[in-house]
Amino acid sequence: MKLTKTEIENLQQRYRATLINSLSGVRQQVLVGTKSKEGFTNLAIFNSILHIGAHPAMYGLLFRPDTVRRDTLNNILETKSYTICYPKAADYKKAHQTSAKYDHNVSEFGATGFTETYRDGIYAPFVSEAPVKIGMAFEQRVDIPLNGTIMIIGSIQTVEFEDALLSSDGYVALDKADILTGCGLDSYFSIQPIGRLSYAKPERDPQPLIV
Repeated sequence: MKLTKTEIENLQQRYRATLINSLSGVRQQVLVGTKSKEGFTNLAIFNSILHIGAHPAMYGLLFRPDTVRRDTLNNILETKSYTICYPKAADYKKAHQTSAKYDHNVSEFGATGFTETYRDGIYAPFVSEAPVKIGMAFEQRVDIPLNGTIMIIGSIQTVEFEDALLSSDGYVALDKADILTGCGLDSYFSIQPIGRLSYAKPERDPQPLIV
């Protein structure tokens, strides 16, 4: 298969979206929890989490253009609070269902079977069943004029996961929690480690690290 830029642009819309989304590869799936000022909770699956920096600790999330109702985006901008939770691979059907277009006053938590839970200082709800829970505070909105997408940059306020996932050097072994990953918009995977290697240096081959 070989496609030029023009040929890609001329593809049928849904076919093109599926092609480009899946071509970008397997990515982390996260559930973003928010709550409106009126008290309506919202939960939505995302595959666009991005590491921005570790000091201060920040992640980014990419949103499609806000030409239609975007409850998650609106709630983040209004309340400055949201959560990022990593669902288990076994919960992939429930996680996928959060992408359905429910009414504004219908919570995806209740509609899909996830349980809301809260932590001190964080307005937005966490997913109780998630093995990794991250509380976020909104820091910056970055509009991308090229295609109208929006990046939300947030700072990490709290992180929660089982002690058994953490190595002595700070590495978090997410595979031990069997978290969900995915490819495209509808294909899901669990993760299995191949290996972990030492810091790369020109004068030596990388050495295996024990997790």
